Amino acid sequence: MKTLKLMAFFCAATLTLASCSNNDNDVEAKLDTKILFTSNNNDGNVNMYNVINLNSVGKATLTTPISAADGIYYDANQDLVVQASRSTFGVEGYANITSFATSTTVAASVTGTLDMQSPREIAVNGNMYVVADNADVDGDSATKDGKLFIYTNNGGNFTLRNTITTNFKLWGIVFIGNDLYAIEDTTNKLAVFRNFLNNTSNTTLSATKSIFVEGIVRTHGLTYDAAADLMILTDIGDAANGQDDGGFHLINNFTANFNNTANAETLALSEQVRVAGSNTLLGNPVDVAYDNDAKTVFIAEAGNGGGRILAFSNIGSGGNLTPSYNASLSKASAVYFHKE
Repeated sequence: MKTLKLMAFFCAATLTLASCSNNDNDVEAKLDTKILFTSNNNDGNVNMYNVINLNSVGKATLTTPISAADGIYYDANQDLVVQASRSTFGVEGYANITSFATSTTVAASVTGTLDMQSPREIAVNGNMYVVADNADVDGDSATKDGKLFIYTNNGGNFTLRNTITTNFKLWGIVFIGNDLYAIEDTTNKLAVFRNFLNNTSNTTLSATKSIFVEGIVRTHGLTYDAAADLMILTDIGDAANGQDDGGFHLINNFTANFNNTANAETLALSEQVRVAGSNTLLGNPVDVAYDNDAKTVFIAEAGNGGGRILAFSNIGSGGNLTPSYNASLSKASAVYFHKE
């Protein structure tokens, strides 16, 4: 089973787990699999962190043929890691990663056309992969726009189905059911496109709804946990300050809070929990993932110290928290949490 394969991968890579056993039943009974997949804009490699225990995190690296990457996703059914390449400007997948015994060099096994200019986050719904591109679509810097590329994963190929042009710059995106939520880059706004994949032609599309999020200066990353009905948004603050003016917000009871905030109105800070301050090491937190079981937030921090992977536990009422895990990763760009 996939869980045991992932455990074998990390045990073979001499990473410290709570325990490693030759007895499959013992392993299955005692351990979960919790892997944090990360991308970066320094070397394009996929780093995989075993985060079942933040006091003894292990790491394995897939050395990829690309030199920079952003959005990342792991499909457990296909044992496939997918990145949005910022060096080839396409979507690339690396298959059968749990068959490797240790850190290794991989070749792309699922590829497609090279359509994009500045790909960022990936959002997945079934076999549909949506990539946000924040390049200037019309060539006029005075107008804000972006483009969403919609690919179908058909076995060994990513096939471009259609593109959607937006009237705002893009960064993070995530599906909640059939609705696509999107960050409006350079602002503190969060937008939604209802039944997004029903739009099957190349077109320009306005968001169904967009709200302001009080307390955020400029948001980038987002993630949603359905079990907790929790949305998390990152705040990079001033993009020129990559050291200490960033943070992240937790929005509990997200569905009701979002629905009860009218279009173009503001979600109050009183409905959120903010983590920020000099202890956090948050300067440019560009992406976020969440482990609901451990109540732990993972951050791809692009600025502070040249780039870091950070984890925050025991968030409570927020504030100037110290990370419970801190690892250097040059130009960290994206994180994806996988649990079995």
